[in-house]
Amino acid sequence: MTGLPEADFYGFESLLTATEAAKLAQLRGFLAGEVAPHATGWWNDAEFPAHILPGLAALGLAVPDRRHFSHLFTGLVVAEMTRTDTSLATFFLVHHDLFVQALIDFGSQDQKERLLPDAIALRTTGAFALTEPEHGSDVAGGMATTARRVEDGAGATHWVLNGAKRWIGNGTFCNHMMLWAKDADTGAVRAFILDASLPGVTRTKIENKIALRTVQNAHILLDDVRVEERDRFSGIGSFADTNKLLRSSRISVAWQAVGQQLAAFDVARAYAVERRQFGKPLASFQLIQGQLVKMLGNATSSLAMMVRIAALQDAGGDADATMAQVALAKAHTTAAMRETVAMGRAILGGNGIVTDYRMAKIFADAEAIYTYEGSQEVNTLIAGRAVTGISAIV
Repeated sequence: MTGLPEADFYGFESLLTATEAAKLAQLRGFLAGEVAPHATGWWNDAEFPAHILPGLAALGLAVPDRRHFSHLFTGLVVAEMTRTDTSLATFFLVHHDLFVQALIDFGSQDQKERLLPDAIALRTTGAFALTEPEHGSDVAGGMATTARRVEDGAGATHWVLNGAKRWIGNGTFCNHMMLWAKDADTGAVRAFILDASLPGVTRTKIENKIALRTVQNAHILLDDVRVEERDRFSGIGSFADTNKLLRSSRISVAWQAVGQQLAAFDVARAYAVERRQFGKPLASFQLIQGQLVKMLGNATSSLAMMVRIAALQDAGGDADATMAQVALAKAHTTAAMRETVAMGRAILGGNGIVTDYRMAKIFADAEAIYTYEGSQEVNTLIAGRAVTGISAIV
């Protein structure tokens, strides 16, 4: 819509360097040409577009490449992907920010040499297998999947895994998973690189989802799966070792909440300007303008919070964002997102419940963002513990 301001109403993108701005523009071109025209169809059919992965890899946005950019740029990449298609952004985060980053942070030199080149280039894909059928927010302490250490006759070691994982993004087609299990002998939490093609691994696609339908979530069963010692993450001695990894992932999901709100505002504003009721544009009615401004305010305040989180990350050291600050950001931005997408859906009226107009997809996908990477309630309690000094988490 020529002449109307961008959804980035305060121009936060102007904080990017010229190189970062050019790279973001390149991403937008790819999304506009290769993703936006097809995203709703993929979502309706619950199919993952594996054919676009070479083009996505060619953008140079893998974890090692992003080291050359600011955290603000990295966040805006996630927001922009989400703005076009939440499912694609979720695939990107699971693969790069969880699996690839885990290899970089915790992998041995052998593991990095064997797996990183193909994973970075998206010739292979990864998943992060943590959540279980009966354990979500409490999985750190309640993990039921087990790994038993076995000494071979020649003195070599391998591990035997048993249990189940659920809601594993990319799980139906990935080549490898970072899989978490409890040591059957010591009770310590271990992590492994699981070749998804190993005997004893059964992967079942989770059907009938109302959100992130393009993401291939899997239910994973492990029946006496043998994993070699060289595929154990030796850099992980307990679940606490991954706090940095999970904190970064939580930040990325908060950026997704920003992108989801920008998408809702884009669609709602365009519809309100173009749609005519009672002989004039829908946007000419005061209540509609009030809703659009509220949506823009929610998106802008969420974006501003994430810009500050990015600045804390860039500062590093003691000035880096704390887990409590990240929890507040995830809780606040996703709550604002829920209100924003609901207003957007209402502005489209009946057209807001069919995916033909995009808003129904945006509205539905927001529910997944609201829940994953720490539920709204858990993130609220993490922030609450920080501001009161009292834990309300059982």
